[in-house]
Amino acid sequence: MDPKRTGDASGPRPGPPSGPAREAGGLLDVLSVAAVVLDRRGRIVLWSPQAQDLFGWSPAEALGRYAARLLVDEEHVEEVLELFADVMSGESWAGVFPARRKDGTSRLTEFRNMRLEGRHGDFYALGMATDHEVLREVERDLALSLRLVAQSPIGLAVLDTDLRFLLVNPTLERIHGVPAADHLGRRVREALPFADVDRIERDLTGVLRTGTPVLDRFVLGRAGGGATDDQAQLVSYYRLEDPGGRVLGLATSVVDITERNRAATDARRRLALIADASVLIGTTLDLDQTAHELADVVVPDLADFAAVDVLDTALDGIRPASSARAAAVFRALAVASVGPVGGAGAVDPARAADPPGEIAKYDADRLVTQCVTTGRPVHLPHVRPQDLPRIARDADAAELLARAGVHSYMAVPLIARGEVLGALDLKRTGNPRPFSEDDVVLAGELAARAAVCIDNARWYQRERATTVTLQRNLLPQRPPHLPGLRIASRYQPAGAAGKVGGDWFDAIPQDDGSGALVIGDVMGSGLSAAAAMGQLRTAARTLSGLGLDPAQVLDHLDRTAAGLDQMIATCVYAVYDPRRARCQLACAGHLPPVIVRSGHRPALVDLPTGAPLGVGGVRFESVTVELAPGDELVLYTDGLVETRDEAIDRRLGALCEALAHAPADLEATCDLLLADLCGHDDDVALLIARVADGAG
Repeated sequence: MDPKRTGDASGPRPGPPSGPAREAGGLLDVLSVAAVVLDRRGRIVLWSPQAQDLFGWSPAEALGRYAARLLVDEEHVEEVLELFADVMSGESWAGVFPARRKDGTSRLTEFRNMRLEGRHGDFYALGMATDHEVLREVERDLALSLRLVAQSPIGLAVLDTDLRFLLVNPTLERIHGVPAADHLGRRVREALPFADVDRIERDLTGVLRTGTPVLDRFVLGRAGGGATDDQAQLVSYYRLEDPGGRVLGLATSVVDITERNRAATDARRRLALIADASVLIGTTLDLDQTAHELADVVVPDLADFAAVDVLDTALDGIRPASSARAAAVFRALAVASVGPVGGAGAVDPARAADPPGEIAKYDADRLVTQCVTTGRPVHLPHVRPQDLPRIARDADAAELLARAGVHSYMAVPLIARGEVLGALDLKRTGNPRPFSEDDVVLAGELAARAAVCIDNARWYQRERATTVTLQRNLLPQRPPHLPGLRIASRYQPAGAAGKVGGDWFDAIPQDDGSGALVIGDVMGSGLSAAAAMGQLRTAARTLSGLGLDPAQVLDHLDRTAAGLDQMIATCVYAVYDPRRARCQLACAGHLPPVIVRSGHRPALVDLPTGAPLGVGGVRFESVTVELAPGDELVLYTDGLVETRDEAIDRRLGALCEALAHAPADLEATCDLLLADLCGHDDDVALLIARVADGAG
């Protein structure tokens, strides 16, 4: 070492080194490390530019002066001289010492001191110094950076310009499912062969070339480097540069949003299920159909198995006394399973084997009984072997559930208008996730919607049964024998409860040996229509005993109908006289009867239509038709022929065509007409009268 080297920047500068030399890093510039050389007497013989920056003295002011006098306060001189003697004896020293600056202030300075030997055997002391606070800040920043990378919940990696991994934090190890050692020094396609490496490397190369980052790209599954197929990630790539703008490499951050994505997916699934339920549940007022619609909506999106059970007391209209110790009797209305219902793939073969309407009794300790007793959901996220007897109906069913692999269970009550109607019973086997609290809320929402539909269906069913019973009791159970006629009849109630009620027929013997035939239809439905029908039928029977002309009978019935709270009805009233072989008919707004004659095509009787009963002030007209032995008169209500999508003329033509090919037996003819023409949208009353051989 040349002791005369001043350390200033004058003089020629060496050119750039040849060979493998590379550009220097910037850390020393950040630390501003100052170099100072002292001779064996402690005088300064080298003073670097960084020393001038750190302490304030120029080389001209510092060279040749004793360092202890220049840089150390009087009170610390003796201590410094002792340390200098130790260094000159060959011991190195490092530590923090308050150094004096030219402006008179003191600054804590980090020193690294060691002895140097010159070409001629002289000894010198080399001191490397930097600002203590700056060094601490760099160390702290470095430590924080390392901890930040190591402890970050975000996956972080650094790659060089050749796209090789230089750093991988523990979070990214977990996300990729690959140890850091298997990342470092490898390219993406080497470290993550299962990922979509072509796309990833294309993106990395683009970021490295342009500097434009890729931010928060959503990637699902192993294609993005995830350890599992359902892993969702937000991936970002950005270029790393030093303060001078030199490209150092790339950094990537990976945020695992699997749970967030799963929650969003579940939320969308729940909304879709609720939307489906609003459309698919309650399409009819049929109780069984409504229960099946509920079961079909929840399988397989919510459960692998679903059963809709309604309390037997709810169907009977009886409110049972509430008791925590009482058993519950259910009627199984619907069962749905991910496998074939009743087959080997069914989740609950014991329940799947039960036919619809099967009565099942569950003891008080069963979970479904607790559900309907308390009116609150029962939720077992994880079913243990000891739980199965509380889920199943009996021991055999519990064994079947165990074999099916039921691992999660819940039951939610079907509550409508404050009454518990039954329960929706749900199980999971193939779906590995247990029922969550959100699933319980969703099932409760679906059950609440379905319960109102089930309640409506059971009330309509009950009203329909009541109306049909009343209707049948008001109609003749078996038409009486009329002289010269053979009679067959049918009454078929509408499929919907709200449309049952107003159709009727009658056959009434008269004192003079003739017989009256009546067909009618009260507009409206339900119990009120059935009751009005009963009143009109009674009035018609009373009037038939007076021997009146059919038009006169309708005139009296019109006044009767007008007094029945604006009731409107249609009617055909006919009187057959076997002695004269003729029939008199009058019509009040009703469809015309069909006359069937041997050797002729069936035809509609040409009758004045008239106004419906209850309109009032309209005169009716009677028409006489000759009837020979074997001729038939077919009376019917509009439910037999009217449909929503065909004109009435076409339907009446279809009726005549069906009668043209009807069997000889009148009962069989009734069955044929109902089977071929009736749409079940409305009540149907049908009355066929055939003139007996030898009549007249």
